[in-house]
Amino acid sequence: MATNPGEMPKFPIPGVQNLIAVGSGKGGVGKTTVAVNLALALARLGHKTGLLDADVYGPNVPLMLGVDETPHAIGDRIQPLEHHGIKVMSMGFIAPGDKPLVWRGPMLHNVIQQFLRQVDWGELEYLIVDLPPGTGDVALSLIQSAPVTGAIVVTTPSDVSLEDARKAVNMFHQVRVEILGMVENMSYLVCPHCDKRIDVFSYGGGRRTADRMGVNFLGEVPLDPEVRVGGDMGESVGKRGPDDPHAAAFYELARNMVARLETIGAPKGPKIEIGE
Repeated sequence: MATNPGEMPKFPIPGVQNLIAVGSGKGGVGKTTVAVNLALALARLGHKTGLLDADVYGPNVPLMLGVDETPHAIGDRIQPLEHHGIKVMSMGFIAPGDKPLVWRGPMLHNVIQQFLRQVDWGELEYLIVDLPPGTGDVALSLIQSAPVTGAIVVTTPSDVSLEDARKAVNMFHQVRVEILGMVENMSYLVCPHCDKRIDVFSYGGGRRTADRMGVNFLGEVPLDPEVRVGGDMGESVGKRGPDDPHAAAFYELARNMVARLETIGAPKGPKIEIGE
């Protein structure tokens, strides 16, 4: 495997064809909501998918999926939990509750290595990795130790969010990770009474920023109360399928991501049929 001088070799994760990092420049933009529903959408569209909750400071994936089991091990291999067609691993399964995790760099690196190398992911077309917000140790540990196929940057239309999203894009550029595209979350609200579009956090900033930075724009996700309720109740809308209007934006995102991967020549795997 070719590496640049001074770089550590990046060994593939056995069985995983595409490692997709979902990141953001700041918290509060709905990054985990996007990651969870993207993974659910990919699985419902027939792709073998896993979801790694690497946001070790705020592991919310178990809550959003409604999973409160504890993974077990077979030999020295941790068995991920399976939920609605996706394989899932999260620090929230191991350290549940509201106790804070106060970790420094080496400890974070070790846990990311365990999640990547000691979890029995099996054969996956996509492993979606929900990173912590920002550009800190966890993101760098992931990028330095495994070949990341590409990154998705989540933002909102607000100027504050976009400023930090640009930092995230530049970080991925600096570490030579392909930007699959930018997602604008909470793009707009549709009034439930008059069906009028309301631009709560400004309008079109995500697309304009993507255009200016020369990266792909993967789509808009509206500010939808059903998405929030579903996440809080462990019934994320991605479970509902592509015909549900509240889940449609995530299925469009999934299709756009797959199309983008095809343009860069990412590895393909066989699609499987998932029954209703």
